[in-house]
Amino acid sequence: MQSLIAQFLSTSTLEAIGSALGLAYLLLAVRRNLLCWLCAFTSVSIYLWLFARAGLYMQSLLHVFYLGMAVYGFIDWRKGRSSEGQVLIVSWTLKQHALAVGFVAVATLVNGWVLAANTQAVAPYLDSFVTWGSVVTTIMVARRVIENWLYWIVVDALAAYLYFSQGLLVTALLFIIYLGIVIRGYFTWRQEQREQRAAANPAAGAVADDVAW
Repeated sequence: MQSLIAQFLSTSTLEAIGSALGLAYLLLAVRRNLLCWLCAFTSVSIYLWLFARAGLYMQSLLHVFYLGMAVYGFIDWRKGRSSEGQVLIVSWTLKQHALAVGFVAVATLVNGWVLAANTQAVAPYLDSFVTWGSVVTTIMVARRVIENWLYWIVVDALAAYLYFSQGLLVTALLFIIYLGIVIRGYFTWRQEQREQRAAANPAAGAVADDVAW
């Protein structure tokens, strides 16, 4: 508890702003509000600068990707709206999920092996999984794929464990909060997807799954 309090007290103003905007992004994404991408872009920009200053170049490179996805997500969400202005929710097929899971698995094994063989990285395979899982799941969010929330449950839970095991208690706590939000996000999007389907085909009450691609 003392360590947790000390970390909170030592958090810089810029880092606190970045964390708050990251939380705002997630809450707005649950509501399918386009402003979530503005919060994401600003938060990622802050963390990109912080990681670069700290010499965490791989994390910096990952946040360059996040920066691009914030722009892409805003454009896709703006285009993928109904006539009433609601962001339309889509689903992936089993084949698309199999490809996504397969990609994360292969990328994790390769990246983890490289880190384990060439660096002093701690938990190289878990770190790699969290990284590549986050990449794929961020793409799913930008594409309005409802299953992104299920992926985030796994990724955020393991990320919280990873950060906690390395003594990053504040970050671990933040990801535990994220975990609660993404669970809520899934059920919120699922209900709204049902309403969208019913509105699209009121006679049948539902339509076949939308495909994101």
